[in-house]
Order: sequence, then C-alpha cells, then structure tokens
Amino acid sequence: MTPGRLFLVPSLLGVVAPETALPARTIAVARSLGHYVVENAKPARAFLKTLAPDSPLRELRIVELGESPSPARCAELLAPARSGHDMGLLSDAGCPGIADPGALLVAQAHVEAIAVVPLVGPSAVLLALMASGMNGQAFVFHGYLPVDAGKRAQAITRIEADSVRRGYAQLFIETPYRNVTMLGALLATCRPATRLCVAVDLTTENESVVSRPVRDWKGIELGRYAKRPAIFVLQG
Repeated sequence: MTPGRLFLVPSLLGVVAPETALPARTIAVARSLGHYVVENAKPARAFLKTLAPDSPLRELRIVELGESPSPARCAELLAPARSGHDMGLLSDAGCPGIADPGALLVAQAHVEAIAVVPLVGPSAVLLALMASGMNGQAFVFHGYLPVDAGKRAQAITRIEADSVRRGYAQLFIETPYRNVTMLGALLATCRPATRLCVAVDLTTENESVVSRPVRDWKGIELGRYAKRPAIFVLQG
C-alpha cells in the first residue's frame, strides 16, 4: 500500500478571510483532508470552519499533538498515513514546525518515508524579517527569551553582542501579555544604535511594523503593543 502524505497546512495569523492570506491550492488541499494532527483542537476547528471543508467538521479526525510528543506518540499519530490516507499538520497560527512542536511529527514522517508536503502560507517570523529592513541573508530565530528579568537581560545582551559580531538579524517572540515588559527590557538593555523592529498583528487590518534604532524608541507609548501577537527583530 502506498502511504499517504503529510501536508503542512499554514493557519491564519489573525481573524481575516482565508483567501486574503492563503493561496488557492493551500485552501483546496486543507478542505480535502479528513485527518488532522493539530497543536490545539479548539483553534484548529475554528480555522477549518472558515475554510468550509469538503466533509462536515464533526466527521474530521482531529487529534492534538501535545507539547513534547515522543517518537512513539508521533508514530501512532501517523497511522492514517501508513494506511494510505493524506493527513494535515496544523499549527495554532502560521506555519507548522516553526515555533511549535510540529517538527517532531515531521521528523518521524521522514523516518517512515512518508512524503512531507509544505504548503504556502503566512509565517510571522519571515514576514517580520522581510519588513524589518535587517539582514535576511543571515538570521537567527530564538523562540521565547527567559521570563526571569535577570536571565532575560542576559539573553538580550548575548544576542545583541552576537548580532554585532556576526552581523546576523536576531528574531524572537513573546507571550502577548508580556510584550510591554519585553520592550522595556530591550530599551533598558540594548545599545542606542541597535536597530529594533516590532511587528504586530501581521496580515490583519491592525498590522503594524515599526523598525528604528533603540534611541528612537524612547518616549513611544509602549502600551500600544500590549496583548498583540508580536515578533521582535534586532540587529546591532
């Protein structure tokens, strides 16, 4: 039996009509799939509902991946593909495998020679980098920085120094309700000439991308970034 394929289905970054952020092929494939492995079931169902899938939503097989699935768990989740069914891997927002645990399922699919098919869609990380005006030839994505204030300041100092030394753009994310705290830490820690970009609500009507030296961020009302999905980019 020929195994099915694992399609990597990008989700929306905010509340927008799917066709404004996703190409026709991605929407068509996502509509056709009957088996999904997802980061979290509730946002996955909400997203799939907006696509008007070919089968009723209640008939779709939607299984949560979990935060740190073992190889055995990933192998279990790939059972439909081994039985010849195409499957979808769906993140809460953006592209699967980027800042979520989906890469573990993808790795297991390669172990089992199951074809992996990435579909085109929005990636907040790449959109922020594109819009930042910083080094798109060499960059590092750090995920989340430490929550502890001291460790966070150390991490900021370290990645800023690495950016100065190597010329790389440095990208990271934060839980939206801690955005203002993160910005305060960046302004207090980084050198005045270091460039900082904050990209929020990407692909939505409220999208904002501001990229300027740290010294020019002084005096800006940081509260405007509270509780908004954000990507931070800095380069020394």
